[in-house]
Amino acid sequence: MASKEPGSYGEASIRVLKGLEPVRQRPGMYTRTDNPLHVIQEVLDNAADEALAGYGKKIRVTLHADGSISVEDEGRGIPFGLHPEEQAPVIELVFTRLHAGGKFDKGSGGAYSFSGGLHGVGVSVTNALARRLEATSWRDGQVARIAFAGGEPIEPLELRAQGNGDRKSGTTVRVWPDAKYFESSALPMAELAHLLRSKAVLMPGVAVSLQVEKTRETQAWQYKGGLRDYLMQELAADPVIPLFEGEGYADGASESFAEGEGAAWVLAFTEDGAPVRESYVNLIPTRAGGTHESGLRDGLFNAVKSFIELHSLLPKGVKLLPEDVFARASFVLSAKVLDPQFQGQIKERLNSRDAVRLVSSFVRPALELWLNQNVEYGKRLAELAIRAAQSRQRAGQKVEKRKGSGVAVLPGKLTDCESRDTAHNEVFLVEGDSAGGSAKMGRDKECQAILPLRGKVLNTWEVDRDRLFANTEIHDISVAIGVDPHGPDDDVDLSNLRYGKVCILSDADVDGSHIQVLLLTLFFRHFPKLVDAGHVYVARPPLFRVDVPARGKKPASKVYALDDGELAAILDKTGKEGVARERCQISRFKGLGEMSAEQLWETTLNPDTRRLLPVRLGSMDLAATRELMTRLMGKGEAAARRELIELHGDAVEIDI
Repeated sequence: MASKEPGSYGEASIRVLKGLEPVRQRPGMYTRTDNPLHVIQEVLDNAADEALAGYGKKIRVTLHADGSISVEDEGRGIPFGLHPEEQAPVIELVFTRLHAGGKFDKGSGGAYSFSGGLHGVGVSVTNALARRLEATSWRDGQVARIAFAGGEPIEPLELRAQGNGDRKSGTTVRVWPDAKYFESSALPMAELAHLLRSKAVLMPGVAVSLQVEKTRETQAWQYKGGLRDYLMQELAADPVIPLFEGEGYADGASESFAEGEGAAWVLAFTEDGAPVRESYVNLIPTRAGGTHESGLRDGLFNAVKSFIELHSLLPKGVKLLPEDVFARASFVLSAKVLDPQFQGQIKERLNSRDAVRLVSSFVRPALELWLNQNVEYGKRLAELAIRAAQSRQRAGQKVEKRKGSGVAVLPGKLTDCESRDTAHNEVFLVEGDSAGGSAKMGRDKECQAILPLRGKVLNTWEVDRDRLFANTEIHDISVAIGVDPHGPDDDVDLSNLRYGKVCILSDADVDGSHIQVLLLTLFFRHFPKLVDAGHVYVARPPLFRVDVPARGKKPASKVYALDDGELAAILDKTGKEGVARERCQISRFKGLGEMSAEQLWETTLNPDTRRLLPVRLGSMDLAATRELMTRLMGKGEAAARRELIELHGDAVEIDI
């Protein structure tokens, strides 16, 4: 019998959230909650996707006097017939079901080849967080209207024939955001105007307007010059060389990318003023950047580096890094990616691994050609980059302090990097010699060092500091990073630190997690200033590789999954693309040593595509953290550990 007594835990304690209830319970998981701009942007993105697909030349946004916002487009209109499987009007499903939309089908015959909407939670989230939402669709000679409150239909679908004054096709969505879900109910006008203007820039020929009923003000944007005109307007200082603009898209013969994938860009280089940097994926602004920006940086760096080497311009002793070339660059980048993977629902950062190669493959050859056709401008750009490299190297040079006449000899198993720029350098503490071998071959030898560790590191929680160096592995770690063991209250000189990032790299299984814990214990107990200063990181290699066969316009691909949850999400997504689970070949890595150098670079070492977690103290204060660590790692704390396991053991996922 289900238990219902207060404080009890039984069958009746389990609650299943239905429909849009998860959104209303945890709105921050689905959208920004500082103000309603993002839920309005979800509607705007749908209108822009119609224009991107070639339907309609106008988008109108109106801020009504009653606090509602409406978005009108001249697209195809949301379908309002019955869904063949759900037997409900499609326009109702779009606004009331999570993961319902027209953008999952990317194959031939799909409604959208390229779109910003991907997760299928967009306008349904808008509806869930609105006091009222009205949707009107003009399509096939009819007008359909439906209204919702709190995400639920309150006025059933109403159909009528179009009259003389009606437009032929399009959608209007009017939203009354519910103030209780947002810190402020006011829309940030400057941010909204910037968003609308950028849509106009990215869709040359499409007119975007904003009307404010209270003030009777109207702003309108329509650009024919596209990215170039926009960047020139935004720059505070004049470029020192002419703007470099270009575009490139894959054709049907491409083996690596789907037809139509690619990018358009414009680059400017200034000697002063803050750089302007804006990027978009399928018209979605990616404020936090992502892999498409990494591709632009990669293509730019390799083109400039190639030009400098061709003309022998690099002074002796100067090493050029990507940030040197990128330091004075301003850009607007608009990428088209068939199946974009974003970080989180608000889509502020692109995570698609292939986007690095995609953008770089078009930018590099175009820029190399331009530089060699305009040699004087190329030399000026090279001069900017070399000057930045020299400034960086001067800032990175530190006077090393020696203890007496002896100098610590670096451990023989350390494979060091070439650069001496501490801020840029990284050392990976790698589990096992075989994995260390793959890491050595796959790393960037310019700035990545590898220190393989044999076996499990000593539990140092109760080891005195003067006895630490009796353990060879800990001695080697300390000498390699250039910092002596210390306490939390010691005055520590970090000027001899040899690497800006100390990265723990172990297998993605239980043993690997144990090694992570032992190393984190070492750093927290005996190198706390490294943790405080943000120098300690944990690398997260994948546990699975999924080989996905070709589907529709998408070529065959390899996708990596961090854990079982990501694997399930990948298989769910490929299933929606029409690829059966049994057609996907799933490989589980038994350890880092099984991964080739290329796989280890792509998934775990490459700064553009890896997952590197900074180690920080949590919300507990230092004393409470030390007490918890004592219970977890102390030798005489078996009873306390048993109590912790009994209390929290069900929160742990066991890998069998």
